[in-house]
Amino acid sequence: MTVLDDRIAMAESNNTRQLDEMFELLEKMPVPEGYKVEIVGGAVCTAPQRDIHWETIRMILWALEDRFGRQVTLFSDVRIDFPGYRNGFCPDVAKIRDGAQKNGKGKWRYQDVEFVAEVISKDTARNDYDRKRTAYALAGVPVYLIADPYARKCRLFTHPENGTYVSDTSIDYGGEVDMTNTHMGLVLKTDGFPHD
Repeated sequence: MTVLDDRIAMAESNNTRQLDEMFELLEKMPVPEGYKVEIVGGAVCTAPQRDIHWETIRMILWALEDRFGRQVTLFSDVRIDFPGYRNGFCPDVAKIRDGAQKNGKGKWRYQDVEFVAEVISKDTARNDYDRKRTAYALAGVPVYLIADPYARKCRLFTHPENGTYVSDTSIDYGGEVDMTNTHMGLVLKTDGFPHD
C-alpha cells in the first residue's frame, strides 16, 4: 500500500464511523411514520413518502423482477454508503450485483450497486438531480434513473466517468426508458407511472 492508499482508507473509515454514529442518533429520534431519512453530504434529509412515490417505486421493482426474476437482490430505502462527504443514502430502488456479499459490518457495498432509481420528492429533488447523481457517478453505478412525477419525465444516466455521467437521456412519461444497451437489458414502460 502507498501512503495515498493508507490516507484514502483512513478517510473512508472515519467517514463510515461518523455516518454510523449519525444513523444511531437518528434511530433514537421520533421520525414520523411515512418519512424517509438519509444523510446527503453530512446533512440529514427527510421527505414524506406519498402514494405517487410508492406506486412508482413498485412499478420499477416489478419491471426489475420481471426481467431478473424474484430472487434478484433489490432494495428500497436501505442504507448504502457512497463516496463523498458523509453520504449515507437510502435509494428508492437499488439493484445489487449477483453474488455480492455484505461487508464485515453487515452493510452492502456501493461497489456492488448496478442500478439505482430515485423518485423525486419536492423537498429533496435537488439532492437527486445533483449531489446523488455525482455520488452515484463517482461510485461507478452504471445506470441511474430518476422518475419525476412533477415534471412527468424520467432521466436516465449511464456511462459514469470521472464523477459524471456521459449519457443523459430525458423521457416523457408515457414513453419507454430503453436500457437495452446497458447490462440491465430491459425497456421500462412509463405509461402507468402516476404523476401530480
